[in-house]
Amino acid sequence: MHSIRQRAVTALHIRPVVQSPLTTPPPPRIVSITCRRHFHLEGLALAPLYFGGLFVALWTWKCCMLVTFQNKIIYMPGLPPNARSEKIEDYASRCAGISWREERIRAADGNASSTPPRLPDISSTLAMLKRNLHDDSRSVRLTFVCLSYRGYWTSKGRPTEKGIRLDALSALDWISRQHRNGKNIDSKALAIPTDRTGRLVLWGQSIGAGVATNLAAEASVPQNLELDSIILETPFTSIRAMLEVLYPQKWLPYKYLWPFLRNQLDSWKNFGLISERYYKGKARPRMLILEAAKDELVPAALSQKLYDRAEALEIPVERKAVESAFHNDTMFRAEGRRAVSDFLARRIRE
Repeated sequence: MHSIRQRAVTALHIRPVVQSPLTTPPPPRIVSITCRRHFHLEGLALAPLYFGGLFVALWTWKCCMLVTFQNKIIYMPGLPPNARSEKIEDYASRCAGISWREERIRAADGNASSTPPRLPDISSTLAMLKRNLHDDSRSVRLTFVCLSYRGYWTSKGRPTEKGIRLDALSALDWISRQHRNGKNIDSKALAIPTDRTGRLVLWGQSIGAGVATNLAAEASVPQNLELDSIILETPFTSIRAMLEVLYPQKWLPYKYLWPFLRNQLDSWKNFGLISERYYKGKARPRMLILEAAKDELVPAALSQKLYDRAEALEIPVERKAVESAFHNDTMFRAEGRRAVSDFLARRIRE
C-alpha cells in the first residue's frame, strides 16, 4: 500500500480574545495549519510487477540448472531405474543363441564394461548377418564389443564427453591387444593369422553416434586395426543443434546457453576431420546413417544434414529410414536390423 501526500492547505484561524477594561486587546494572530490526507491503492496494481519478477527468476533458475547439471540431463545414466542391477543372463534367452560375456576394462581413469539391454537386438542382427553370409565360402570371425561407459550399468564414475572418450580409447586398445594376441573374447585361439589387419566397425546410437565420430576423427587407430565402417543410429549434428531443436522459440533463453556447453558431440565438425584424416593414403570409412522415421527427439533434418555433409566431403555414405520406429527402437524393428545386417554383409564381401 502506498501513501500519497496531497497538497498542503493553509487556513486562517483567528483566536478569539476575551477583552478586559484594563487591558489592550492584542492584534489577531494568523496560524498556518497544514492538512494531510492519506489515500491507499489496491494491490492489484502491483500484480504485473510480481508475476514479471517471478517469470524472470524462473528463467534464471532454469538456465543455471541447465548449465550446472548438463551432464546428468544429456547422458541420464540412471535410466532405466533398474539399470544397475541388470545382468547379461537376464537377456540370454532372447539373444538368438549368441553367447555374451562380461569383461572388465581398465580405462585411463575409470572402468568400463559391456551392457545387457541392447544385446537381444544386436544378437538378432548378428544372426541375420550369419544367414546373409551363409553362401560365402570364406571363414569370417566377428567379435562384437559393447561398451558400457562410465556411470552406466556397473561402470564407475560420472559420464562426461572427455571421460567417455577415454573409455572408448581404452576399449579400442583392448580390442587391439586381443587381436594382437590372437584371442577372441572367449580366450580361444583365432583361426586367422595374427599379423592380418583387423577391420574395425564403429557403431553408435544417439549420443553414442557422437562418441563414434569423436573416436574416428581424433583417435589414433592401432596399426593392427583398420577403420572400415561407421554406423550412426539416430544421430544428431551436435549438442548445440539439439538445444535449438528442443527450444526453438526465440524468446526462450535456453538455446543461447551454448557457450556454456561442456559437451559438444559435434559430428558435423568430426565429419570434416575424418575427411581430412583419410584424404591421403587410406580409403575413407563407409558410413551408414540409420534414421527413425517417427523419431520424437531428433528431427529428420539433422540426419539429412549429416548425409549431405558426408556427400559434400566425398565420404561414402548410405542412409536408411526405419518406418514406424521411434528414437530408441530402430533395432527393435526387423527393418532396422536388416539394414545393419545387409550393410555389414556388403562390407565383408568387398
